Amino acid sequence: NDLAHRGLAEQIQVHSFTREYQAVVYGALKQENGTIDAPIGRDPNDRKRMTVTAQHARNAVTHYRVAARYDGFTHVVLRLETGRTHQIRVHMSSIGHPLLGDMLYSSGKSPFKGLQGQTLHAKTIGIIHPRTGEYLEIDAPLPEYFEELLQKLENNIQLK
Repeated sequence: NDLAHRGLAEQIQVHSFTREYQAVVYGALKQENGTIDAPIGRDPNDRKRMTVTAQHARNAVTHYRVAARYDGFTHVVLRLETGRTHQIRVHMSSIGHPLLGDMLYSSGKSPFKGLQGQTLHAKTIGIIHPRTGEYLEIDAPLPEYFEELLQKLENNIQLK
């Protein structure tokens, strides 16, 4: 309804809407945590892609922390301050750590057989209920394919 829509839109506007994601990225991040504060706009060379750019861009902020490190990959937890199209995918790729399985923002095919799509999961969403004012947090467990991938990375098992 309109009340819920306005309440949620206002929370997003003032950054009180919690969004936490988990992802597996290529490579080893140098820092245990960090913030990517880089504007995002449409890629002038490919209308399907977004990119970090100053031209016709909007502010975008992504916070990350390392959850686990594996041979050639890093499991990260990401929190968004803003909500731009493809924000996590663009930001992680811009710092040289694209998401595993992301065919749009990484440079090649996934080294893992059977992986469908990028390894990105909306883990936790937190909102203030627009009518009651109560803080609600919804947590979605990692999907089975994601858990299996983490287990194989932990055991250093290649899927091919």
